[in-house]
Amino acid sequence: MYIRAVHAESSLVVLRQLIRDNPLGLLTTAIQSKEHPLLQSSHIPFVIDVDDESSETETGRLRGHLARMNPHSKAMIEELSSHPEKGSVLEQDVLVIFTAQHHYVTPKFYTETKPATGKVVPTWNYAAAQVYGRARIYFDSKSDETSAFLQKQITDLTRHSETSVMGYVGGEHPTDWKVTDAPDKYIELLRKSIIGIEIDIDRLEGKFKMSQEMGKGDREGVASGFGMLQSDVAQQIGCIVKQRSDEKDQ
Repeated sequence: MYIRAVHAESSLVVLRQLIRDNPLGLLTTAIQSKEHPLLQSSHIPFVIDVDDESSETETGRLRGHLARMNPHSKAMIEELSSHPEKGSVLEQDVLVIFTAQHHYVTPKFYTETKPATGKVVPTWNYAAAQVYGRARIYFDSKSDETSAFLQKQITDLTRHSETSVMGYVGGEHPTDWKVTDAPDKYIELLRKSIIGIEIDIDRLEGKFKMSQEMGKGDREGVASGFGMLQSDVAQQIGCIVKQRSDEKDQ
């Protein structure tokens, strides 16, 4: 990832929260295969685990699952089945990309530079994190270890999605749907149609490209411009631009 110093996010706590707030990651692998493409990508919702939530050194682990019929899954299973000496861990590193809020930035927002020199061009503001690491694949449907991993994975992912994403926390809000609300045999059947993936994170990096490279007047113009747009995303971007601008001025 290309990260200018002014856009870099060095806090692992912040980056882990970005992943939790935007759990749909893009898993990418490069696996040599006669049957499948070298490069494959799949959108997968992930859960991130850490032992110490406040740690600025612990990168943590990602957990997810894919449909067994996904060609991406087949390539990973083929690789491990043809090299049993590797166990269940892929030899090649994998990459997962998480993207948070993003929006086009019109040059009209640069209220300081545009009228002064006209030397402005469009850009795109966004926040993103990239995860690199080794992946363990749980694909033996007859294995108790695979069954236990998948059960925990779908339970934890459902809990996070229902409570944190949907806001179904009970009280004045709706209650959350639980995996146990569905028939056990139905869940068992579906569980056999997926495989699990667990990634030990070797490197976690990210950026908030939110107009920090611009002068104070232009940053204020960008925040104000987004604030006048009638969309939730624009409002969110405007708030982040202001927050990051204030941090730069401190």
